[in-house]
Amino acid sequence: MAQITAALIKEVRDATGAGMMDVKKALTEAEGDIARAKEIIRASGIKAAGAREGRKAQEGLIASSVADTAAGQTGYAVELNSETDFVAKTDAFVELGDNVVAAVVAADAQNADAVLAAATEAGTVKDTIDEAGALFHEHVKLGQVASVSGPHVEIYAHRKSVELPPSIVAMVATDEAGAEVAHEVALQISAMAPKWLTREEVPADVVASEERVATEKSLAEGKPEAIVPKIVAGRMNAFYKEVVLLEQAYVKDPSKTIGDLFKQVGGQALAFARVEVGKGEDAE
Repeated sequence: MAQITAALIKEVRDATGAGMMDVKKALTEAEGDIARAKEIIRASGIKAAGAREGRKAQEGLIASSVADTAAGQTGYAVELNSETDFVAKTDAFVELGDNVVAAVVAADAQNADAVLAAATEAGTVKDTIDEAGALFHEHVKLGQVASVSGPHVEIYAHRKSVELPPSIVAMVATDEAGAEVAHEVALQISAMAPKWLTREEVPADVVASEERVATEKSLAEGKPEAIVPKIVAGRMNAFYKEVVLLEQAYVKDPSKTIGDLFKQVGGQALAFARVEVGKGEDAE
């Protein structure tokens, strides 16, 4: 039997927000398998003891830009984190974001390492960020980095309040025809936070996990085993409609999907990205 250590319990609690006893029970049932323990907690309908996002969220901004390329356009989004929103909303921090994204565009930097190495007046983006930390007397760091490319790229930058810089940036790359609805789709991405473009892009392990959770929930609810597969299929369709962009209901007209919007103009979505302050995997 696997040893249920304090470190294992902490990791699952941080990820799910569930209480200690619920986590320990799930880990015991899962024989120490963290991923399986998370599934058990979800299947059991255990409520979070506290929102993980709230504990790990940081302040800062998302700087973004679109650049013309030989093949069309590329959109870039870069997260810069500070410790307080007081610093994040200053003109100097906003200027820092503008300078960093300009360096990213110039270098066509599309991952964190490339961004940190991009050239700036101070030397590199890393040097610029380090200098900013000294200036603001706060820990300033690079967060998430995203880029999308296609014939047309649309960016929507969302501010949670007028005095704060953008905290969410949604980008969508489309073909030329799809550009007609690209702004509406960027708004949708910002508001509804899809994770994948099509259901075919959903990783197999995610699908398998969702199917297990749906099956266990159905059985726990006392549904007859003979109809459980049909119930699971329905729940999987609901899952796809929540996390797949082209299957999401259009927020301004729920009778249509985002896929329908593209069909109406004979266009295609090629890729998208959504970056929100404090929501990266490495946020602390």
